[in-house]
Amino acid sequence: MTSKKQMKSAARLYAVQALFQMEASDQTLDSVRQQFVDHRFGAILEGDTYAEGNVDLFDEILTQAVSQQALIDQMTDRALVAKWPIDRIDPTVRAIFRAAGAELVIGDTPPKVAIVEYVDVSKAFFPEGNESRFVNAVLDHMAREAHPEKFA
Repeated sequence: MTSKKQMKSAARLYAVQALFQMEASDQTLDSVRQQFVDHRFGAILEGDTYAEGNVDLFDEILTQAVSQQALIDQMTDRALVAKWPIDRIDPTVRAIFRAAGAELVIGDTPPKVAIVEYVDVSKAFFPEGNESRFVNAVLDHMAREAHPEKFA
């Protein structure tokens, strides 16, 4: 049995993967969304069982990340040093920023929860690297911009 928290965490991981896939392959939101819902959520492939995910959260993150991408990318750019605009960031890290940014813009998830969740996602993709610290710093900046009242 999968807990609600685990399903939300899986949805976040899948959202990052979907955003990466959309950027890498120029596939549409609807096409990628359907692929993930049909072939990843709870699927068994080559003996591996994929986690169940919260489809509603996955859908909301993807929809907001795409519809609010300009705003999210601007927030991300303001959190980065001038030498490293978002288009120079690793595409997986960029997808993490966009998914997390979508949750920060939506505002349903407490900012500190979103930061912890996406730092964990970054550790899943980069277990040996420093990316998780970088993700933490940028998301902290973005969260403070999106919700200054929660950090006063």
